[in-house]
Amino acid sequence: MMQKREFFSSLASSFKGNRQESFNARPPYFNDKNSFLENCKNCDGKCAFNCEENIIVIKEDRTPILDFSKGGCTYCDKCAQACEFGILDIEYKKNIYAKLTINILQCLSWQKTICFSCKEACLDDAIVYLGLFRPEIDMEKCTSCGFCVNVCPANAIEVKKWQ
Repeated sequence: MMQKREFFSSLASSFKGNRQESFNARPPYFNDKNSFLENCKNCDGKCAFNCEENIIVIKEDRTPILDFSKGGCTYCDKCAQACEFGILDIEYKKNIYAKLTINILQCLSWQKTICFSCKEACLDDAIVYLGLFRPEIDMEKCTSCGFCVNVCPANAIEVKKWQ
């Protein structure tokens, strides 16, 4: 028997190629965002190699970003522990500097289809439903970990720059 998540994923599989994050989120352990550009060029990407969720990707400019299409951040500290240049440091641990939003035009629930994929994946219970069909992200609870992003069968969770 097909599971609910598999069913929704099969319905929306044609959209999977269209997933684009509008903002490149950085790992949650930095103090100065300019230090990425200055110091990461001298590194061999140990933060990405040590990421337990394998969501850290090294860009062409040799700086790390989070790829939420692969999963979410558990805030395990391993990337910060591996950073030999001190750009990522446990001392600066904070929520990921990104804002997650639900595109209501793409969201299955907002289109009157029962779907709880994002809510089930949320470790912080930050996705609340107003009734049965209207999910919203409570930014007071959200840590921007990204676990909701890749489980959404309609690619309705968007990653944006925190204002």
